[in-house]
Amino acid sequence: MDSPTLNINRVIDEAKFAPFHWKVLFWCLLIIIFDGYDLIIYGVALPLLMEEWSLTAVQAGFLASAALFGMMFGAMIFGTLSDKIGRKKTIMICVGLFSSFTFLGAFAGGPIQFATLRFIAGLGIGGVMPICVALTSEYAPKRIRSTLVAIMFSGYAIGGMASALLGSFLVVDFGWEIMFYIAGIPMLLLPIIWKMLPESLMYLVKEKRDKEAKIIVKKLAPQETITTSTSLLLDEPTKGDDAPIKALFLKNRGFTTIMFWVAFFMCLLMVYALASWLPKLMIQAGYSLGASMLFLFALNIGGMVGAIGGGILADKFHLKPVLAIMFALGAAALILLGYNSPQIVLYTLIAIAGATTIGSQILLYTFVAQYYPTSVRTTAMGWASGIGRIGAIVGPILTGALLTLELSHQTNFLFIAIPGLIAATAIFLVNLSAAVDGKTSKVQPVTLDTPIATDTPIAT
Repeated sequence: MDSPTLNINRVIDEAKFAPFHWKVLFWCLLIIIFDGYDLIIYGVALPLLMEEWSLTAVQAGFLASAALFGMMFGAMIFGTLSDKIGRKKTIMICVGLFSSFTFLGAFAGGPIQFATLRFIAGLGIGGVMPICVALTSEYAPKRIRSTLVAIMFSGYAIGGMASALLGSFLVVDFGWEIMFYIAGIPMLLLPIIWKMLPESLMYLVKEKRDKEAKIIVKKLAPQETITTSTSLLLDEPTKGDDAPIKALFLKNRGFTTIMFWVAFFMCLLMVYALASWLPKLMIQAGYSLGASMLFLFALNIGGMVGAIGGGILADKFHLKPVLAIMFALGAAALILLGYNSPQIVLYTLIAIAGATTIGSQILLYTFVAQYYPTSVRTTAMGWASGIGRIGAIVGPILTGALLTLELSHQTNFLFIAIPGLIAATAIFLVNLSAAVDGKTSKVQPVTLDTPIATDTPIAT
């Protein structure tokens, strides 16, 4: 007699939102908050570091780029590693790296030592982001998947704002080092994270770790009857995906992989160009320093609203048109920022720019997470994020070079808007027919090249 079977993808897709989902969302959100905190604290410490170590603007820029270079390599390395050893172990490694080496930054004796520590911390900062997105996406019910991932990833902006807020209160009295001491808190939480954070269910099934997988299935779907003889199925093929990097270009995914990379590069170029230079651009346009800082705050608030609002829209419609429209709107808002407008209009345009750049970055992760099969998911996100980090490094440099040309205010914002149009075009060209997740295409069911028969057990 054949053993009973249970399709894991169906269980996850159709599950009701339960306490287990809250647990996954909470811990991934908390990790991303600390991740965002660790990345932004350099900006808080920068003025004091420049004074203490007598740094030039060029040297300060080098220190800033150290963490970004680390993030680029970390996203690629740990994204691939996660598909091999599991999400949970890799998250622990990344949290340990970014927390401990950011903490050690408080004891750096000079800029070279500090840059080395920031590079190593950057490996963990960049590595943990795509993995947390993958884990949240893999457990989220299909009807609210984009929304949950967007809420989780908004922790990145929360961490950045917490860093700025704490810095405004603490740095004056306790020095820049206090910010780096606080960054060590996640190290103390590692045993709790290990206990509370579940491993990817799809990874457990693929690795035939049935006992652990069935415990999680009961939490997700207590109505399901599961016995020791129940076989767990995955509805996506793994043949040909055992070499994760190569698999990004197989099964008609190659062109779309390149388009995702282009979109990530252009999106992060805009995000970091605006984050680094928006106050300076607005000061040159005649606004005060205080008003310019408020513009930067509006940019980040817009980013949070755009991420969550975009996620809700994506769950109602499709990620592809939502992202393409957001990028196009972002380009339009940036172009309009080049013209004199009433202050309320300027704040609105900057909030729209934040929603359609920072928010789109978060939705891009969601799109990639839903597009690729589980076996290569974090590899895909890691490489896309890594390519995007090149844009993050290039963006501030190109914008700085642009300002040296002393062009008009309108021309500066026009050049910053161009990457948004390129990103919109790249997303428009994404080939949905090669996607493995039906959410990415409501037009027709996804057809796999080598589908697994529904009566073929993955694990026994």
